[in-house]
Amino acid sequence: MAPTKVYIVYYSMYGHVEKLAEEIKKGAASVEGVEAKLWQVPETLPEEVLGKMGAPPKSDVPIITPNELPEADGLLLGFPTRFGLMAAQFKAFLDATGGLWRTQALAGKPAGIFYSTGSQGGGQETTPLTSITQLVHHGMIFVPIGYTFGAGMFEMEKVKGGSPYGAGTFAGDGSRQPTELELAQAFHQGKYFAEIAKKLKGSQ
Repeated sequence: MAPTKVYIVYYSMYGHVEKLAEEIKKGAASVEGVEAKLWQVPETLPEEVLGKMGAPPKSDVPIITPNELPEADGLLLGFPTRFGLMAAQFKAFLDATGGLWRTQALAGKPAGIFYSTGSQGGGQETTPLTSITQLVHHGMIFVPIGYTFGAGMFEMEKVKGGSPYGAGTFAGDGSRQPTELELAQAFHQGKYFAEIAKKLKGSQ
């Protein structure tokens, strides 16, 4: 049987979402018969503006186009929040998927969400919640992690991003990096999602 292809597609301005994406890829790739690949969506801001915002140079992860999405058997989508919603760069990418929507080329494919916010009240649940509409219009199957991460979901002593919707982190002023627990949750999401994507592909 052909391998199950899981695409981890993300936008990351300061690197926090990218760190989660890397761990998610490791988790997905740990499932036998699964090929996981990282993709970035195109940047919409000019270099001059990014420079003024203190954004570091982008990594060498390839840039995806909408037409490459149907190749995947499952999609994990990651982005930072902007006022409780997905960042405009990722929304612009999804806005360009009208052709795929028209043919329902992504219908029936599983999809998950991961994210980064600036603070604890900054959108850890509203960001993925408001993003589900994008999946619905494409006919995709939303795969949350629920509470499958176990005790890590109930951590109360340390600040921890993420929710039943998916893995998450807090960027703070930009200096805070994903913690070991947040990265472990990201790995778990990749593995859990890949197992489900593999089952769905095998049942077709």
